Amino acid sequence: MIRTALHRSVEFVTKHNRITLLVMLLLTGVVLAGIPQLDTSSQAGGDASDFDHLDSVEASQYVQANYGADRRSNVTVETVYVRDEGGNVLSKESLLAGLRYQRAVTDDESLQAALHGDGIRGVANLVATRASDERRPDLDGQIRALERTSPAEVRRLVARTLAENPGARRFLPAEHGTDPTASDRRMLVTLRGETSTETRSEATEALYETANDRSGFFTLGEHATDATRSHFFNEMVELVLPLALLIILAVLAFAYRDLVDVVIGMTGVVLSVLWMFGLLGWVGVAAGTVSIVPVVLITGLSVDFGFHVFNRYREQRGEDEEIRDPMGRGVRRVATALVLVTVTAAIGFLSNVVNPLPMIRDLGVSITLGVISSFVLFLTVVPALKISVDGLLERLGVDRQKRPLGRGRHLEPVLRRNVQVARRAAPYVLAVAVVLGAAGGLAWTSLDQQSFQTSEGDVAEWKQELPDPIGWERDRFAARYRHVEAVYHPASDEDVTRSRILIEGNVTADGTLEAVHDGVERIEDEGVIVDRPGETPVTSPLTAMRAAAERNESFAAAFRRADTDGNGVPDAGLAGLYDRLYAIDSDAASRVVERTDGEYRSVLVTLPVDADWADAEPTVSGVETGATAMDGENAGREATVAGGLAVNEAINDELVDGILLTMAVALLAIVLTLAVVFRLMHGSASLGVAVAVPIALVIGFVVGGMYLLDIPLTVLTALLMSLVVGLGVDYNIHVGDRFADERRAGKPPVEALRTAVTATGGALLGSTLTSAGAFTTLVLVPHPQLQSLGSIVVIALLTAFLSSVLVLPSLLLLWGRYGPESATVHDATGAVASD
Repeated sequence: MIRTALHRSVEFVTKHNRITLLVMLLLTGVVLAGIPQLDTSSQAGGDASDFDHLDSVEASQYVQANYGADRRSNVTVETVYVRDEGGNVLSKESLLAGLRYQRAVTDDESLQAALHGDGIRGVANLVATRASDERRPDLDGQIRALERTSPAEVRRLVARTLAENPGARRFLPAEHGTDPTASDRRMLVTLRGETSTETRSEATEALYETANDRSGFFTLGEHATDATRSHFFNEMVELVLPLALLIILAVLAFAYRDLVDVVIGMTGVVLSVLWMFGLLGWVGVAAGTVSIVPVVLITGLSVDFGFHVFNRYREQRGEDEEIRDPMGRGVRRVATALVLVTVTAAIGFLSNVVNPLPMIRDLGVSITLGVISSFVLFLTVVPALKISVDGLLERLGVDRQKRPLGRGRHLEPVLRRNVQVARRAAPYVLAVAVVLGAAGGLAWTSLDQQSFQTSEGDVAEWKQELPDPIGWERDRFAARYRHVEAVYHPASDEDVTRSRILIEGNVTADGTLEAVHDGVERIEDEGVIVDRPGETPVTSPLTAMRAAAERNESFAAAFRRADTDGNGVPDAGLAGLYDRLYAIDSDAASRVVERTDGEYRSVLVTLPVDADWADAEPTVSGVETGATAMDGENAGREATVAGGLAVNEAINDELVDGILLTMAVALLAIVLTLAVVFRLMHGSASLGVAVAVPIALVIGFVVGGMYLLDIPLTVLTALLMSLVVGLGVDYNIHVGDRFADERRAGKPPVEALRTAVTATGGALLGSTLTSAGAFTTLVLVPHPQLQSLGSIVVIALLTAFLSSVLVLPSLLLLWGRYGPESATVHDATGAVASD
């Protein structure tokens, strides 16, 4: 039924090419109307409810709901940085520039709407206040006072301020003392926490835009991030996409050796990508910052479809034939394979819709819609356009007879030699392939696992020296961010990464606080806690009690009585001690001890950690070491690491494991699909299974390639591993389906295989070179994540091609020798080949 419907559709397209083009033109207009509705936001985050089963997520949600320390603050703090490398940001000139910056931003209505009463604070304000005759001068008064003060006097005031006011040092690098010179300082801008997100965004935009107008001033908030993303995208459009397009055109020109076919093929490619974006707009799926991946993938798959359509048409056309009949035969014979490729690729890509990350779900849907678009367009628009253009040219006397791909004097002998190798040593070829694939698969456990890969902002000099507009300009955001992280430890007190340990259960049991104390000591020994002078590095019930004991003698006495072994940590009568703490300082107590309905249900330990979000595993592991010491199974206590880092690590582990399961399910679904389809169309389910086997080998090869190239396992690289299933099945289907058709026509296995490999090998090689060449351009992008993505896809494409022309022939020959006999062998009548 499906085959009949396909054939009727192809017959209509080839006989009524003009009507087809008109209908498809109207349909294209409708589809492309969805592009203006396209959501181009990046949706990398998932809903926390998707991960409720994870202990860290559950603990973090519990902390947020039950502890004052995690309740929404009534203020937020933004930071404005001032840097003068080799200069002095504490000079009179620089401090005045800072005050004038403050005046400029406070005149902005959007900032006024969000600014807290604490306003903007910095060293300049403290020094100017000392220089003023007024006790609390306003900003204009501070500027006037500093203007009339000599540079030498300003220097003395700076030194006095830093010596007499330790709080002033928070505006300077972490290691800065009382020296009146510095190359870095910062201002803290306090915004009201109750303002709307839109108002706060407008306020931070004013800070960002005003800083950009001044030398040495910068921010690192959302608008700086958006600007660097925009810069990155523009650089990719100007450098990577043109080069990828040039490679594609070069391969097409070499393969087709015909300008008309190149233009028609590229028309189908461009329409496929545009249709993908149009359909995404209509269905409401976002195209985020990694939209370059589906664009290049769909380009490669579209080129592959075009190769097979054009190649089969060239094979079918006799010397004296007109265009319509051979085009009809060619498209009919390739349609079945294209249906199989579309269905199996869709299974591989759509398997990601169950992933909790919107970005991964969107990628899966995007690529699937692109594959479907390519299928529709290359069975309608491209054949109809080919008939129309070639017909017109031949009426003008231009010869349009072209040689099929893969039949050249250089390529055909190589492809035939592969068949000879399979004929003589099929078992050995399979054995070597299985060993290599298994070895690569085992390397999975040795891959370096990271949350994500971050860019260092470095750009090779030769990329910067390319002529405009393709030269890659160095963006300063990454370098600034690294510098700020290095000198301020962390960028600001408000931005410090905090990890938490939630201890639930019988938290009044003897020894609970001693377990907390021992756990914190273990974490300190791991070296992951940020310890800044003048600050309490850790907050816990024990630190809150010690602070209360310093202020309240009665509590101090109770604290000492509860310490029965004299080690400075209370170990008995903890319920009464919690009661006293709540009585004298309920706010401090509520931040570290949960009391609900008069019962003490949990305690909280908060630790400022020296962590890199891109590589948080060592930090989380260090904190978990302390949590293990705080656990008390016999005492009825359970300690769980919470906070952003722990949640991030737990979710990443879950996603990677989920992608492995998704990949396995997708592979099984593809095997079953091919078995069923080959049984219905070629009379042999086992042949469909044989065609699917090399996909598993490709996965192993890709994992081995990641190990050899030191590509880490991140959420995105793990995602591409599942996409490999969709990529790897394409080439095998074309070879396997053509082999089945040649067997159906009555050819013996070796001859059928020789025809299948030589007839499809050229198209497969052209498709591989096109897609791999396009993805190779990602190495130009100065971002390790995209470089990793490009490398993985290139490995997948190359190994899939090699598997289809080296490994699959051996497998098919063995199947032909030992597989069950079927209609594939005997039915030589009414055969319809399908590339």
